[in-house]
Amino acid sequence: MELTHFFKNRTSVRKYTAQKIDRNLLDELLEATMRTPTTGNMQLYSIVITTDENVKKQLSPCHFNQPSITNAPAVLTFCADFNRFEKWCNLRGAEPGYRNFQSFFTASIDALLAAQTFCTLAESKGLGTCYFGTTTYLTGQIIELLNLPEMVVPVTTVTVGYPDGEVQRTDRLSPDGIVHFDRYKDYTEEDINRIYAEKESLPENRKFVEENGKETLAQVFTDIRYTKKDNETFSEMFLEAIKRQGFL
Repeated sequence: MELTHFFKNRTSVRKYTAQKIDRNLLDELLEATMRTPTTGNMQLYSIVITTDENVKKQLSPCHFNQPSITNAPAVLTFCADFNRFEKWCNLRGAEPGYRNFQSFFTASIDALLAAQTFCTLAESKGLGTCYFGTTTYLTGQIIELLNLPEMVVPVTTVTVGYPDGEVQRTDRLSPDGIVHFDRYKDYTEEDINRIYAEKESLPENRKFVEENGKETLAQVFTDIRYTKKDNETFSEMFLEAIKRQGFL
């Protein structure tokens, strides 16, 4: 499949068949994922793969019991990891200085790049994937469950498996709403109205607004899905987890 067409038509998969992923295929995907570009070629990430049904059940509450966690044959937790690199430095007479926010952010970028590479490779083989932003909400619980040592913090989770049924492609903003040339051009009210017009007019989004008893789609996000109170609470919890793991 032509690559541009592939990306234009990809979508997230949240329901999977019972078919297991062949270990050889999984190993092939992971080996290719290791070619992901990273900062200074340090590869500051680790991937924890959960396939055990009991562990998936324990992991599920950390993601607010979303069905995909237990339904997927494999759950991959991508972690920012300076633990391995720091140990290497100590064993080689080099003094590491990575217990800070800059290093955490650097390792997070590496982990997220690897996650995207894995998703693209998996989908090219007929598998379906889905990102879970909830990884940074109950981070402390995930750290404890997956036995993550200091200098390791989970930053995103990906479920993977064979899609069960047809999956509807989700809407996206047009390029003129996201791309800026040379310098950032701030948005006028007219720009915002134009950029979000199609998204707001889609029947599924209009139904979404009605079902939640709101006047606009934006209110569904601010009042129900991603509230100020929740964002502030989870921010504090995430920062605490980062500190507890040795960063900051």
